Amino acid sequence: MIGVIGGYGDVGRHVVLALRRAGRPVRVGGRSATATAEFVARHLPGDEAVEHRVVDVRDGDDVTAFAEGLSVLVNCAGPSHLTGSVAADAALRAGADYVDAAGDDALHALLDDGRYRRAGRTAVLSAGLRPGLTGLFPRAVARRAGLAGAARPDTVTVRTRVLDLFTTTSALEYLHGASTPGAGPLAAWRDGAPRARALTRRTVTDLPFFPGAGAELPQLSAEDARTARALGVRDGDWLTLVRGEHVLAAFDRVHVLPPDEAARRLCRAAALDLAGHRPSVTLAVTLTANGAPRTAVLHGTGNAPLSGAVAAHTALSVLRGDLPPGRHFAAEVLDPEAAVTALTRTPAGPCARVDVLPDGVDPFAPDAVAEVGAL
Repeated sequence: MIGVIGGYGDVGRHVVLALRRAGRPVRVGGRSATATAEFVARHLPGDEAVEHRVVDVRDGDDVTAFAEGLSVLVNCAGPSHLTGSVAADAALRAGADYVDAAGDDALHALLDDGRYRRAGRTAVLSAGLRPGLTGLFPRAVARRAGLAGAARPDTVTVRTRVLDLFTTTSALEYLHGASTPGAGPLAAWRDGAPRARALTRRTVTDLPFFPGAGAELPQLSAEDARTARALGVRDGDWLTLVRGEHVLAAFDRVHVLPPDEAARRLCRAAALDLAGHRPSVTLAVTLTANGAPRTAVLHGTGNAPLSGAVAAHTALSVLRGDLPPGRHFAAEVLDPEAAVTALTRTPAGPCARVDVLPDGVDPFAPDAVAEVGAL
């Protein structure tokens, strides 16, 4: 059985439903008994392979009791930087493997890799959209292009746009991620290392695959730096595209506000910018080798569906024994092509599709014309 803490939440519900579609029994947990029961009654009525219990992710004894008898514990409750290693430690005490849909470098540093190896247990962190899929997709593109192993790309450019709501938890996760150590805003990967203030913010309009006006914000996160090292590139740019004036204005203000107020502003701004649009996620990766570009674009149905699908795929991979004992980041231990394929072939309908452009085509080069071939 796989347990999901935060199983009725924005991301957790997608994890629970994906695991049930895969035929796995699930234990749904959360702090609200009413919300947990209502979620199960509405989405999984009469399903005898589903249990639900109250659990507080901040209480180690509570989580240990919840994890007893589980093969894998998936944590979708947060913010992860406030809950720390409580859930991961509790899962280890209960003899369960652990998957965290968030859980970034701070949690990674708290967990003892040797302890997991000695216990024969696996912990996988950053098993969501960002971080997670944003590290997996460039690796998948490189493998498909034959640019992994001995053959390495020279450069990579990753463009990301998330047009979706912020929940309070996701806003706090974003704010924490933006403040964690790293080269930070305007940074890029140059000559095999992070370089601060290598790029500038610019206004863009109707880029291929990114319709509308907005801003292009360069930023190099810790995950991005790990991806650059894994790909073996000399240079790399990671660009976040923001469509809508409200979120952009909020981004410019949140660093001087208390976290709770900053999160509220991000939630309001995202709701205003999303008005009249469907949630969507777009990831575009362009690799070059010997001057020849290779580009692929992933189109997703939203942050929560993609994050939930990545976390569910990770849990199933752990359950099958595909991943070695120890503590890992999802992007560094999962098979990237299998992970991306899982998003495009879910039984209830894919939450993503991938367009692979012909070799030699860079749709973002001046005067380029994209000839899109669907994979």
